[in-house]
Amino acid sequence: MIEVQELTKRYGDRVAVDGISFTAEDGEILGFLGPNGAGKSTTMRMLTGFLPPSAGSASVAGYDVVREADDVRRHIGYLPENPPLYPEMTVRSYLTFVAKLKGVARGRVRGACDDAIERMGLGDVAGRLLAHLSKGFKQRVGLAQALVHDPAVLVLDEPTIGLDPRQIIEIRSLIRGLSGNRTVILSTHILPEVSQICDKVVVINEGRVICEDSRENLTKDATLEEVFLRLITADTARRESTAQPPEGAEPA
Repeated sequence: MIEVQELTKRYGDRVAVDGISFTAEDGEILGFLGPNGAGKSTTMRMLTGFLPPSAGSASVAGYDVVREADDVRRHIGYLPENPPLYPEMTVRSYLTFVAKLKGVARGRVRGACDDAIERMGLGDVAGRLLAHLSKGFKQRVGLAQALVHDPAVLVLDEPTIGLDPRQIIEIRSLIRGLSGNRTVILSTHILPEVSQICDKVVVINEGRVICEDSRENLTKDATLEEVFLRLITADTARRESTAQPPEGAEPA
């Protein structure tokens, strides 16, 4: 369902994502895990067609993210770290607007919004202004807008950031309920999120993939936290040992 090959993003001399490759199968929840600044959000923006790669390729549901970006957007639902909400709109009017924007057929718009509202538990607040909702309900609306056109793939970027413990549990439960018929990529730096939700794990550090494996296999003999710290520490040490000293500098 998702194939990434040597995907790269450069900003001038800085390489934010450095030739990463991984796959996500149909119905799989993939945890895209890494420290802050590792390149997770940049990768998510490239996969969703919002940011062009500098090199490499990626396909979603068989469509190339560069050459067939419009087709990718029709098959993908994206929840960015900060949901794109309009505070002056009600929940229902906002979802209606998004459904039309995403090409839902006119006769299906109301039903699509009803389905998203029910699935995300938004019935009691459907007529309220987005500005008056709690952070937790705003995240639910963010998930609803990602789902309203019934996409085959969901990309969720830090979906529980800034939530209180009760809200985190609720959002994680909602995400678990979205798997099966959809492929889900969950980008996060919160390890328990991956442990509780994901089938497969990709670990990225400083723009490079350093591990791709099933969660079950990774956690056979250690917790995901222990595995993650070991991978990041080893990768950082390897990079430091192979780094070239600045020109003209004396060796240590």
